[in-house]
Amino acid sequence: MKPNSGTLVINIMNGGKAEAYEGVYQCTARNERGAAISNNIVIRPSRSPLWTKEKLEPNQVREGDSLVLHCRPPVGLPPPIIFWMDNAFQRLPQSERVSQGLNGDLYFSNVQPEDTREDYICYARFNHTQTIQQKQPISVKVFSMDSLNDTIAANLSDTDIYGAKPVTERPPILLTPTGTTSNKVELRGNVLLLECIAAGLPTPVIRWIKEGGELPANRTLFENFKKTLKIIDVSEADSGNYKCIARNILGSTHHVISVTVKAAPYWITAPRNLVLSPGEDGTLICRANGNPKPSISWLANGVPIAIAPEDPSRKVDGDTIIFSAVQERSSAVYQCNASNEYGYLLANAFVNVLAEPPRILTPANKLYQVILDSPALIDCAYFGSPKPEIEWFKGVKGSILRGNEYVFHDNGTLEIPVAQKDSTGTYTCVARNELGKIQNEVQLEVKDPTMIIKQPEYKVIQRYGHVSFECIIKHDSTLIPTVIWLKDNDELPDDERFLVGKDNLTIMNVTDKDDGTYTCIVNTTLDSVSASAVLTVVARPNPPFDLELTGQLERSIELSWIPGDENNSPITSFVIEYEDGLHEPGVWHYQTEVPGSQTTVQLKLSPYVNYSFRVIAVNEIGRSQPSEPSEQYLTKSANPDENPSNVQGIGSEPDNLVITWESLKGFQSNGPGLQYKVSWRQKDVDDEWTSVVVANVSKYIVSGTPTFVPYEIKVQALNDLGYAPEPSEVIGHSGEDLPMVAPGNVQVHVINSTLAKVHWDPVPLKSVRGHLQGYKVYYWKVQSLSRRSKRHIEKKILTFRGNKTFGMLPGLEPYSSYKLNVRVVNGKGEGPASPDKVFKTPEGVPSSPSFLKITNPTLDSLTLEWGSPTHPNGVLISYILKFQPINNTHELGPLVEIRIPANESSLILKNLNYSTRYKFYFNAQTSVGSGSQITEEAVTIMDEVQPLYPRIRNVTTAAAETYANISWEYEGPDHANFYVEYGVAGTMASRQVDIATQGWFIGLMCAVALLILILLIVCFIRRNKGGKYPVKEKEDAHADPEIQPMKEDDGTFGEYSDAEDHKPLKKGSRTPSDRTVKKEDSDDSLVDYGEGVNGQFNEDGSFIGQYSGKKEKEPAEGNESSEAPSPVNAMNSFV
Repeated sequence: MKPNSGTLVINIMNGGKAEAYEGVYQCTARNERGAAISNNIVIRPSRSPLWTKEKLEPNQVREGDSLVLHCRPPVGLPPPIIFWMDNAFQRLPQSERVSQGLNGDLYFSNVQPEDTREDYICYARFNHTQTIQQKQPISVKVFSMDSLNDTIAANLSDTDIYGAKPVTERPPILLTPTGTTSNKVELRGNVLLLECIAAGLPTPVIRWIKEGGELPANRTLFENFKKTLKIIDVSEADSGNYKCIARNILGSTHHVISVTVKAAPYWITAPRNLVLSPGEDGTLICRANGNPKPSISWLANGVPIAIAPEDPSRKVDGDTIIFSAVQERSSAVYQCNASNEYGYLLANAFVNVLAEPPRILTPANKLYQVILDSPALIDCAYFGSPKPEIEWFKGVKGSILRGNEYVFHDNGTLEIPVAQKDSTGTYTCVARNELGKIQNEVQLEVKDPTMIIKQPEYKVIQRYGHVSFECIIKHDSTLIPTVIWLKDNDELPDDERFLVGKDNLTIMNVTDKDDGTYTCIVNTTLDSVSASAVLTVVARPNPPFDLELTGQLERSIELSWIPGDENNSPITSFVIEYEDGLHEPGVWHYQTEVPGSQTTVQLKLSPYVNYSFRVIAVNEIGRSQPSEPSEQYLTKSANPDENPSNVQGIGSEPDNLVITWESLKGFQSNGPGLQYKVSWRQKDVDDEWTSVVVANVSKYIVSGTPTFVPYEIKVQALNDLGYAPEPSEVIGHSGEDLPMVAPGNVQVHVINSTLAKVHWDPVPLKSVRGHLQGYKVYYWKVQSLSRRSKRHIEKKILTFRGNKTFGMLPGLEPYSSYKLNVRVVNGKGEGPASPDKVFKTPEGVPSSPSFLKITNPTLDSLTLEWGSPTHPNGVLISYILKFQPINNTHELGPLVEIRIPANESSLILKNLNYSTRYKFYFNAQTSVGSGSQITEEAVTIMDEVQPLYPRIRNVTTAAAETYANISWEYEGPDHANFYVEYGVAGTMASRQVDIATQGWFIGLMCAVALLILILLIVCFIRRNKGGKYPVKEKEDAHADPEIQPMKEDDGTFGEYSDAEDHKPLKKGSRTPSDRTVKKEDSDDSLVDYGEGVNGQFNEDGSFIGQYSGKKEKEPAEGNESSEAPSPVNAMNSFV
């Protein structure tokens, strides 16, 4: 026996025989409190005896008879495993006809000639000794009926023993078990094996049933070709009659096995250790069941209780021992033995009589952590005798815990079913019995739960794309989460395409094998949450395969195929294409398209085509690769089914007719030798058809035709087998020629100053000599009646489609003289022009004056200069000048109107207020009415000063390849704008460059502005003049009260537009006050190079000085330019 152990070691490796140690062993453990014993342990040596020698006779058997080869292995311990093999150590094949029984014998339901052999060997394998024993080979010879008849005829002619009968079929008979009934006993919990092996020809089939019930589900198995019924873990409920039925075509037989399930003893209630304190009562219960019913016996410290020392506190009552008022000497180990004929049970139970004060086994100040809203179990493991009572308190001075929110377990554990944040704190467990009291404190912390606030979502991704699953979490700050990603509940593939981020999983270059369910698992030390999403990888479908042609006919065939994998995106359709290997090898054409649920289609065919077909699958992702081509199918030749299309007859010359058509495609020819029969005759003339047969072309030219006459045309296809159906006729025309005459009776009706209507008589169709396209009206301006100066003639053309006889001429200039003529147009071109027709447009309203310049400001006067309108549109009769003062609150004063003769170009306004801003409105008039106006603002000065007239001298230039520098010396007032006018040599075009953006000029202007600002402030303080205007005037402060939209014919003002804001800069004009130089006839500009200077010149190089404030738009556009002279506005007038 091992030291400090109860293990007994038996070692026979160094000598001795195993048989010497055979027997029943039992272990007893003993101390002062009592003795415990173990179950009986049986030791038996393993045995693997040899086969007894026996003389084996050869087995000679007739074909179709049954045969049993007996194994009869030696009895070993444990029993051997039996199997049949041949001399080559190959297992003999088994089947429904030949099989091994549970006893090891080999059964033949019927023998066949192929069963003849001399090496049927039974082997017994003893696993415990690792040995295999071999039986002597058994010989089997099967006689067929033919050979047996020959033998009988030669040797036994006077008898019919063995019979010369052919192999006959026989009904089933049972080889094992024998008889009609048998019995079987099996122990509860074991495996029940029932066997039926039958002989017969044909080989019988075995079926099992249980009489009066069903075979137990989930525990029933059939083995050995259904010859063995196996029921695992049997119980008493499996007792009953089991019937095996053997059946072939000649009949059936059966055998009933009566199964009885017995049971070794098994526990119902095993005795349990009992701890009692002196004077307490208790019981030991030992209850077992079995079949038959086991008997119960008690032992005390390994001694039958009947002969054990007497104990007055103990009373035995069958399977129960009752203890009353125990004392410490009552401590002992009691054994309960439950036995029947199939086994026994033994259990030890320690009755310990103790007097112990309470002890708490849970460590002090143990920390418990739970998740919010989950159960909290706080332990208070204790020991004591008598059994202590347990109480729980929260906090140092808390009251005892009671109520439905707590559960108190018998083992001392306190359960809080739903822990909340206020459950956090210190809990005290108090254990007390009559011998003492003890307490222990533990800590509870309630943590926020871990949550996945953004879960991964279902994704559908195309193959080779990128996909990302999000898993954003929220957790308690004191817990450290770990995130794990799984694919189909397994680890992610070891692939660099899978990128695990802080809160996402990204898969690059997705492939089909990435399809599956992806799960994000978040673990902390206290909880775990997970969320899953499915990834579906879609792609274009795989190509169809196994194309097959069936039902071949002259004009149709059936095509079928097997679809390829749809790759998670349903196939919506199949596209069928064909190749004509005879006419266009290598070129695939569309044939038809069928729904995705269809895998066969009837196809229409054309004659004389060598067809191959292929199929393309289509889903939402795209089209698959084409399938492999089908086999080829050549259709027979036939007459053409159709004639050429798009037949036309159009002459290219006045004396020919060009007949064209679209040739038939190769497969439309329906046979070899495709040609065309072209026929024509003049329409409405009693002529015969003229025909010609041409090769496979698409054009034929008929010469010598009259000009532009209609022809009836038809083109018919034919091949070596015949003609196509009769073609339909089309109408064509021979070639066109230019029209012969011009439209006559051209009349012009002037509607207004910009619009005229022209009429003409149509040209006779015969004179058109072609398809009438329409009429063209050529018209041009001869001169302006107001200027009496001719200009460059620019002809304009208007085309009127079809057979129209009138048209409108828009966009004419008022008060001008025009000419026009009309020409007819056909497909060949234009005919001669009609005689020129002269007409004149009436006067219109003029454009705005070309400029308005205000100079020479004094205390009470201003000088106005202007230019005549660029487009007077008639005879000017006068100019209209309106002006009104503007005070410093943007209010407008009374409006004054002056009419000025048309031959004037300047005016001096006198009797004005000093230091006052005025706004001027200026426009021209003809007899029709007033034109658009321009506006300006100007200020009279505060003090009389001698006017200083500007002067420019010492102008120098320096020209480079793409720009020029111009400089000069200036004398004159500080408030001045400079303009530069220039032109290209040999032309009249001019350019102007504004220098107001130059740095030195801006600095100079700022200094001047500062001085004027100081003067204006002083003047404003001293000024005590001005007043308010009525409210109505204030409301209309930004609009000219007399400017109202009027009709053109009433002579009143129309909508105002500033000429300088809306008209282009013409030759000789100044740049607008925003200092922008507008490009005219030349693209050369100093502004483009940033070298401009703020000066202005006339075309003759003389300087034009100008004093002006900031230019103003219409009054209604705002008060930005309607301010009184103030420091701010004074600055604006220079910038």
